[in-house]
Amino acid sequence: MDSVEKGAATSVSNPRGRPSRGRPPKLQRNSRGGQGRGVEKPPHLAALILARGGSKGIPLKNIKHLAGVPLIGWVLRAALDSGAFQSVWVSTDHDEIENVAKQFGAQVHRRSSEVSKDSSTSLDAIIEFLNYHNEVDIVGNIQATSPCLHPTDLQKVAEMIREEGYDSVFSVVRRHQFRWSEIQKGAKRPRRQDWDGELYENGSFYFAKRHLIEMGYLQGGKMAYYEMRAEHSVDIDVDIDWPIAEQRVLRYGYFGKEKLKEIKLLVCNIDGCLTNGHIYVSGDQKEIISYDVKDAIGISLLKKSGIEVRLISERACSKQTLSSLKLDCKMEVSVSDKLAVVDEWRKEMGLCWKEVAYLGNEVSDEECLKRVGLSGAPADACSTAQKAVGYICKCNGGRGAIREFAEHICLLMEKVNNSCQK
Repeated sequence: MDSVEKGAATSVSNPRGRPSRGRPPKLQRNSRGGQGRGVEKPPHLAALILARGGSKGIPLKNIKHLAGVPLIGWVLRAALDSGAFQSVWVSTDHDEIENVAKQFGAQVHRRSSEVSKDSSTSLDAIIEFLNYHNEVDIVGNIQATSPCLHPTDLQKVAEMIREEGYDSVFSVVRRHQFRWSEIQKGAKRPRRQDWDGELYENGSFYFAKRHLIEMGYLQGGKMAYYEMRAEHSVDIDVDIDWPIAEQRVLRYGYFGKEKLKEIKLLVCNIDGCLTNGHIYVSGDQKEIISYDVKDAIGISLLKKSGIEVRLISERACSKQTLSSLKLDCKMEVSVSDKLAVVDEWRKEMGLCWKEVAYLGNEVSDEECLKRVGLSGAPADACSTAQKAVGYICKCNGGRGAIREFAEHICLLMEKVNNSCQK
């Protein structure tokens, strides 16, 4: 199974979301999930991401941007693109989280304050969700803090539940870490390559049938584990995990159904991306603008990688002033229809839209951002632009956003080249 394994699980120690009620009983297979019943309506499998607003470790962690995408967006993308679920839900008590969930295409269950406390368990929130959704037969509880989850993992687990009759399946990762305990005599330490390692719950997901959950368990009955790849096993609990997770997701994360293509052209809005949007006027009425040297280096970095950079603005910028920046980029100003100009440039270079990247910050950039293969916006871009992009920079416009987006493009292009070599 592409280096991913599944196996029957006979016992579980302190699983997440499960109350201390001892070992759950063995359960009979639910007839609604049985095989050979083609005339019956297939069981309703719902993906459920729990995302309350009161995270203590990292405030509003679930929608904090990781590699330019709200954290919860990574798992929502994987769940929706897997096609394994009849419905995909986010259970939350927070307006901002609700808006992000809907933006990615998920449905929202507004959880009550009773199951949104620090002391509330995942099981409490899942049971409340089921009380409101009688149509759901199976819940795939996916953790928002596992951004390297891939659709293929979810598809295989759904098959285990639906076709192989498991009542519950949970994710694990194999680790080769030697644990020691105090002993009277010395023990022989095996070589790492002679040892299969141990399986640990990684918290990415817990699938369980309704009747098991209603008995108070997320794990039990006919139970199995699903072994995920180590590089896909990422969990974020505290701030120190964030930069590590960001690098991991950029290399091993899931970026959508369509394969990434090599970027050949970056188009960048001038006001608010190259500059911070401020305009200074001298006593003799000459326009003065400022830009960050880091962004000039970013443009140079892209050019060295064979990516052309062009600048665009709807404002009547002074071409003489822009030329004095010595960025050596083709530019077009006083543009009323940016999409038409970018389309003309694309055709001129013989490119498809997937080979074009765009960094924009205004409403006038929206159509371009939606059309290109790779889109980005500075941290201070308007909400319309931010909703249209796949990557939101940490830096503001005119303060390193181009350099950051350039590095993001180069990293993704490395990913594309590696996949082509494989």
